[in-house]
Amino acid sequence: MVAPMLRRILLVVVLVVAVLVVAGYWWQRPMLLTGTGYAAHNACAVQLVAGRDDPEADLPPNPLVPFLRTKELEGGGAESSLLGLLATQRAWYTPGFGCTLADERPDLGAATEARAAGNPLAAAATPTPDPAVEAAVARAFGDDLPADEQAALGTRAIVVLRDGELVAERYAEGFDAQTPQLGWSMTKSVTNLLLGRLVQAGTVAVTDEGLRPEWTDERADITVDELGEMSSGLAWDETYALGTPITQMLYGEPDMGAFVASQPAAHPAGTYQQYSSGSTTLLCSVLTARAGVAADLPRRELFAPLGLASAVMEPDAVGTPVCSSYMWATPRDWAAVGLFALQDGEWGGQRLLPPGWMQASTTAVDVPTEDDGYASGWWANRTADGSLVEPSLPADTYSARGHDGQRIVVVPSEDLVVVRLGFTPEVDDIRVDALTADLIALPR
Repeated sequence: MVAPMLRRILLVVVLVVAVLVVAGYWWQRPMLLTGTGYAAHNACAVQLVAGRDDPEADLPPNPLVPFLRTKELEGGGAESSLLGLLATQRAWYTPGFGCTLADERPDLGAATEARAAGNPLAAAATPTPDPAVEAAVARAFGDDLPADEQAALGTRAIVVLRDGELVAERYAEGFDAQTPQLGWSMTKSVTNLLLGRLVQAGTVAVTDEGLRPEWTDERADITVDELGEMSSGLAWDETYALGTPITQMLYGEPDMGAFVASQPAAHPAGTYQQYSSGSTTLLCSVLTARAGVAADLPRRELFAPLGLASAVMEPDAVGTPVCSSYMWATPRDWAAVGLFALQDGEWGGQRLLPPGWMQASTTAVDVPTEDDGYASGWWANRTADGSLVEPSLPADTYSARGHDGQRIVVVPSEDLVVVRLGFTPEVDDIRVDALTADLIALPR
């Protein structure tokens, strides 16, 4: 009698533990998919877009990392899972479009060719910098720091343009002028330029509203401009944590634009600014619908005209470019983006953006905000109340900023563009403001 009873008790305990394990897995699955999705996309893009063989070097500190198992996919791509069993995510590589998270390989169509011939920086000779400029760049690389602190600073590339000319560039070991690097949220600034191209063409107006057919409530009042300025009022949480909209969008949704559009209104349109990668990705969903072109839109409208031969903006599974986060380019091509902005959209003797586009796009939005200085895809140094975000830099300074320390700094009054790329997940001061100030202080 005792033995059968013990067996039944043991069976019940095993079943309870199994139920708890399964329930725990499904509770944590959104976060686990974030980890495996990040790893799959990273492995695919670092190897097949950037041409590197060390994708683990771009994984941020995370307790899941020792349990990740990643393998190549036939035909190009990467699959990542936990212990080879759980939360499997796949990233598929498509030439010209990079890597896309999807269950099955997406059909993204043909990619417009972007030739470097239209980009004056592509074939520019490697500069011999002035010793004072070289010293400033060395400080930005942390040459004055102990080896461990320099590694934590993680600077991988610096490019400096003055008066439209390449005057300095430097690369970390394992990187060079031909290595594409991920800009993360600098992609938002490029999206602003893409919007300007479509405004110039008459495809869209910044005042357009009624942007989604399912928006029959107050969201119908949201304008194109408000999506670009992140003042749409759509509910959002940019925190990278369990079940937040940003992680669900990037790692759990095949149609990211539709997911963002499904968010309820938290504020009336145009009354409150909240940083939202969803807002920018939804904007690109609107732009691709209006233009009738999906994944190829950035290549057709920007990369080809500017000669950004290395540039790739990766799309989601339905072909919408992930305009918040996923553009890769060489440091010189990122510098060309800054130069194009500095020239207010003139390139090769042609006007590609409406006159005054950059002035309007880099004027901080004058509504209650969570992020002083945010404008439309760009960060302004002068806030809406006239104060300076960074007092050491001129008031007309503006910048593109990305996760882990990516920057394009543009100073129109100094005819200066500074690009800093790296992997800096744990150091607050990436030294780019000091570098810019140091360069401004030097005689011209």
